[in-house]
Amino acid sequence: PFQLLEIIRKEDVALRAILTTHHHWDHARGNEELARLCPGLRVYGADERIGALTHKVTHDQELTFGAIRVRCLFTPCHTSGHMCYFMWEDGSPDAPALFSGDTLFVGGCGKFFEGTAAQMYANLTQILGALPKETKVFCGHECTVRNLKFALKVEPENEAVKKKLAWAKQRDDEDLPTVPSTLQEEFLYNPFLRVTEEPLRKFTGKTDPVEVLRTLRTEKDNFKKPKEQPNPQAMLAFDWGLFSPFLEKK
Repeated sequence: PFQLLEIIRKEDVALRAILTTHHHWDHARGNEELARLCPGLRVYGADERIGALTHKVTHDQELTFGAIRVRCLFTPCHTSGHMCYFMWEDGSPDAPALFSGDTLFVGGCGKFFEGTAAQMYANLTQILGALPKETKVFCGHECTVRNLKFALKVEPENEAVKKKLAWAKQRDDEDLPTVPSTLQEEFLYNPFLRVTEEPLRKFTGKTDPVEVLRTLRTEKDNFKKPKEQPNPQAMLAFDWGLFSPFLEKK
């Protein structure tokens, strides 16, 4: 929360509300501290497990913050109370934005912790996939390179995947973000949005889109990065205790 408050100070703006996608600590951990430091702060979300929640929102509910309009999009699966937020300004030339939390990632989707493949299929096709194609996708994590490595395993001949992966690796090397993408782009390289395509059916051995998605998620869960071999000299140094003086607690 203190990093966020420092950004707010630099931008010379006031924090009035928080839109929380779901209750997991890496998305909501700072809520209580921010609420303590900013009296009157409104915290929006769809799950009672969200810390410091003050306003529970529902699917298709619309909120307004100055010129910014927000549509709440309920996408249960990663958690049973996951909410995405679609934002736009009337008359603005800028593309609308989707804050997709852990439902939709650049090149991937969230794990099915508290839901089903059928739910995620509905989330990705009927709810998020139906948004304007120019929508910018701001997801909750930077896991683009790993996602696209899996996408390349699924579709080794997909030129859009190859191009996006090369770009993402370059960004990663330069410590630059790969977020946002656009919804239009996601349909070209994100396997979880391409479950009706023939290469996806071939890879999963399934034809029903929900079954393709279910199998794809299982394959992704089991997808491992090649393990880097530890340096032999470093391992010997650990065995001999040479690093011990540097590792002791103060």
